[in-house]
Amino acid sequence: MKIGIPKEIFEGETRVSIIPESAEKLSQKHGHELFIETNAGIAAGFPNSLYEKAGVKIENSIASLYEKVDIIVKVRKPKKDSNDNELNKMKANSLFLGFFWPLNNPRLAQFAADKKINIMAVDSLPRITRAQSMDALSSQTNLSGYKATIIAAQYLNKIFPLLMTAAGTITPAKILILGAGVAGLQAVATARRLGAVVEVSDVRPSVKEQVESLGGHYIEPPQNIGSGGEGKSGYANEATSEYIQKQKELLERHVANADAIITTALVPGKKAPVLITKKMIENMRAGSVIVDMAAEQGGNCEICEAGKIIEHRGVKIIGATNLAASLPYHASQLYSRNVTAILGYFTQEKGKFEISPKDEIMKSCLIVHNGEVVHKKTKELIGN
Repeated sequence: MKIGIPKEIFEGETRVSIIPESAEKLSQKHGHELFIETNAGIAAGFPNSLYEKAGVKIENSIASLYEKVDIIVKVRKPKKDSNDNELNKMKANSLFLGFFWPLNNPRLAQFAADKKINIMAVDSLPRITRAQSMDALSSQTNLSGYKATIIAAQYLNKIFPLLMTAAGTITPAKILILGAGVAGLQAVATARRLGAVVEVSDVRPSVKEQVESLGGHYIEPPQNIGSGGEGKSGYANEATSEYIQKQKELLERHVANADAIITTALVPGKKAPVLITKKMIENMRAGSVIVDMAAEQGGNCEICEAGKIIEHRGVKIIGATNLAASLPYHASQLYSRNVTAILGYFTQEKGKFEISPKDEIMKSCLIVHNGEVVHKKTKELIGN
């Protein structure tokens, strides 16, 4: 099959979907032919020359690239607006592979179906052993959790570690992390390595052992109230309004004592739950920092704007967005390995990628196939 690597056109996106190392593997091991838009890898640290050495053909014309290939591999979902429409450039019956967020973009899925473009969303992969090497969502949020902690350290007016000096002892910073998924656990690990004292809140009691193994203190969630807990996917289910209120009450003291807070709570297809209210912020010490990783979906903090830093009574609230793109070399490296694992898994015959709707992995992430939206939850949203 012919695989195309276009340049990412989303503002601020620096990653590239396939790096030279992976391109060589896809070509030599799996028999695919690869094409890349000129300079698509430059921002991530992969110049054209490295792709040429890997046997990838450089395309100066994006129209020519889309015309030649059967599979388009991107990081970001296809752009569709009055100025640019990537789906219109794709051939009928070709495949888009990348982040798509179907529950947030059901109309885009229907548009792709109307154009007879097949869609595989890497963000919808199942959390099963066979798919671990394909888990792009985890690989990117892992890096985001690390970067969020570095940002907190950058903007906090204290140092993270305990410091004993001739002038006296400096106590370690207190960090509160809301959500112990992949991003949250990486934030715990990074903050602990920097010497901070770390507390973690999560609706899933099952993460307590992981939090404590990294040196964090797990805050026990409210008891005897329906929280949704942990779903079959391994991610937290949406909590009830009663649970969220009780959780806020529980967190008030921890928020007030924190020097820095990192929030990571997201609900697929819905606005992020508000966990930190304006009143809670006003009880924090001036000079404290909140890094809201849910900013793009409305934020876990009541006072939050995506991509901006707001200061309220001396507390900085950072609406963190697209953090993985601020680490483009390693983010691209990991993402490329993820999509290469997907492409390799479904290449049963050399040079031939097969869409297998009955396969457990494919069934979860195949959103559009043969002119129809086949992803159940996305289809339901379109019907509403």
